[in-house]
Amino acid sequence: MTTPIPARMRGLNRAEICDQNFIEFVRDWRGGIQKLHSPDSPVLQGSMLSATAFDELLRSQLISRHLDLMARVLRVQNKVFYTIGSSGHEGNAMVARATRHTDPAFLHYRSGGFMAERFRQLPGMDPVMDSALSFAASKDDPASGGRHKVWGSKPLWVLPQTSTIASHLPKALGTAIAIEQAKRIGHVLPIPADSITVCSFGDASSNHATAQTAFNAAAWTAYQQLPAPVLFVCEDNGIGISVKTPRDWISANFEHRRDLDYFYADGLDLAHGWADVVRAVEHCRQTRRPTFLHLRTTRIMGHAGTDFEIEWRSLEELVAIESTDPLLKSADIALRSGLYTAESLLELYEATRKRCFDAAEDADRRPRLTSLAEVMAPLAPYSKSAVMLEASRTDYSEARKKVFGGEEKLPEHQPPKHLAIQINQALHDLMAKYPETLLFGEDVAQKGGVYTVTKGLFKTFSGKRVFNTLLDETMILGLAQGYANMGMLPIPEIQYLAYFHNACDQIRGEAASLQFFSNGQYRNPMVLRIASLGYQRGFGGHFHNDNSITALRDIPGLVVACPSRGDDAAMMLRTLMAMAKVDGRVCAFLEPIALYMTKDLHAAGDGGWLTAYPSPEKAIAFGEGRVYASEDGALGDDLVVFTFGNAVPMCLRAQRAWKEALGWNVRVIDLRWLQPLNETFIAEQAKTAKRIMVVDEGRRSAGVGEGIITAIVEAGLGATPLKRVVGADTFTPLAGAAFLVLPGDEEIIAAGKQMAN
Repeated sequence: MTTPIPARMRGLNRAEICDQNFIEFVRDWRGGIQKLHSPDSPVLQGSMLSATAFDELLRSQLISRHLDLMARVLRVQNKVFYTIGSSGHEGNAMVARATRHTDPAFLHYRSGGFMAERFRQLPGMDPVMDSALSFAASKDDPASGGRHKVWGSKPLWVLPQTSTIASHLPKALGTAIAIEQAKRIGHVLPIPADSITVCSFGDASSNHATAQTAFNAAAWTAYQQLPAPVLFVCEDNGIGISVKTPRDWISANFEHRRDLDYFYADGLDLAHGWADVVRAVEHCRQTRRPTFLHLRTTRIMGHAGTDFEIEWRSLEELVAIESTDPLLKSADIALRSGLYTAESLLELYEATRKRCFDAAEDADRRPRLTSLAEVMAPLAPYSKSAVMLEASRTDYSEARKKVFGGEEKLPEHQPPKHLAIQINQALHDLMAKYPETLLFGEDVAQKGGVYTVTKGLFKTFSGKRVFNTLLDETMILGLAQGYANMGMLPIPEIQYLAYFHNACDQIRGEAASLQFFSNGQYRNPMVLRIASLGYQRGFGGHFHNDNSITALRDIPGLVVACPSRGDDAAMMLRTLMAMAKVDGRVCAFLEPIALYMTKDLHAAGDGGWLTAYPSPEKAIAFGEGRVYASEDGALGDDLVVFTFGNAVPMCLRAQRAWKEALGWNVRVIDLRWLQPLNETFIAEQAKTAKRIMVVDEGRRSAGVGEGIITAIVEAGLGATPLKRVVGADTFTPLAGAAFLVLPGDEEIIAAGKQMAN
């Protein structure tokens, strides 16, 4: 037999119903009262939660609830721009109380209760006003500067998250591992050494591949008895938007996982859930093991303000769910304990409502972002003078000598070498310069990398700073973010460009967006090395000959660099490390695999692609390309070729062929920096050209060439004859067929001759 639904509850929005439910529950409450002996007494008999602690948690819950109610009312007035609420999840305030404000937190978007309670740990801060500014997209918002509604706070160590699903779990684990790694390398942490990381998410998100990556990596780490103090908090409300989680799925899936220590707590009942939350937190802090806290929650008022559940759920089901509202349970505890009377509790409820609405009205009057420059200000900082000063800094000469084995063995005193060797020398150099640098990835340690580019680094710097990871690109980039969060300078390696696509969102949605969404307060400095591009011989297929550069170039704020020769690689790496150190930039360094071992340019044995190692004060400015004039030294205008990477030596061979066949003076431009392109430099090089060619080993529909051509046209040079030689829109096949889909010497030379005609 179903319970009849009162007429007054039909047709109303559920936020109004939940609001009225609380008021009526308190007004009509008729239970027995237990007398409290003191504020330090348990709030109820048998509870581990004191009356004082309960009172503060209750107030945090009420703040969270009234922020939700306020947002839904003011959204229709265009005063609030975000309505994914925390209603039903207010019990996460217990997690905030049981942890410290110096425990880095990566939060689920239903974390209003957590934030209100964590604010309590630093007197003088106002969770209501700060939240209202964020809801209103005000540029006074201390978390994001008006760029997004995020739960975040620099003083409270809450790193801002947007609405990405589960993508924050790898970097939360990475941060936990970094806390322990810092002790091993003598790095001074910005937080106490016994800190843990807190990472919350929903039951639906736990199924995401990125979440499973983090759980697996946590267990993989703990299995080897390596510390990883991360507290995974699964806020289980039984539903993901409209898809229900199977009954008991979370406990069945996680309770018996090896090396992921499981705890359960009732987040709907502060009096009885508190002891279990504390038990999980203390276990994580003391054992330094990955810990999974299964926190029971519910979801009322729908997924967001635009989710009208009445359209797809029965009214009976909604009423049953609303009866589990944790605020009703908290009200019962408050009244049964005698801590509040009905009148005083309703007075607090309404006072909290007024406080939230008043703050929202104030926030609505504050300025918002009104210019593109304001919006983009924290996205891609570049302090040119400071970066170049850092890149050319040489005050570590004794460390260099120790690393390389003495003055006479320094790389700048050695004969010219090929690209792989010079990258290797540069990495040794940079790790001597930056003691906080860690280099890691698949096969980079004892083996020295698939192409021996990291050979010797493990022996020189030990496994504390150079180490192998599990075969999981998502976790490699999660680790990089964790180390960056703790003030280190990570150099993660992705073994092939194709493998980056498995983990792209760790850069796109997380690392590169952090400065933007935190208004520059948090940053993820790193130099991501990727063995890249095509033209491999003997080891092919599209996974090892990937030319899909656009996946990187499309990420806002990311620096993408690509050397073609050894001396450039060393000088560019210095600049990238300086950009990471000074401006917190996320940088990708594409290393052309086919050029790693290349020694010759025009003929076998000529050594034309060997270069001397540049002394440590030399660096290449961000955006500065290399200009190859014609062989007789004339800076001629017959043809200017723009290219990068593998195509540079091909174009230099074509340069000689055109000179011999056509008498042309040809300039070849190695752009070196692929994102952002230096449009001013491109226009300057193009303006005196009689003809222009763009040689791009990327794909015809999505490479680098489109950006080059756009820069030329927008500079008013579109009338100059122009030709593009580019890769085909296909995956790269195996063996000799691979060279049919990529530009080659003959194709480039023929294209120039066609332009002559």
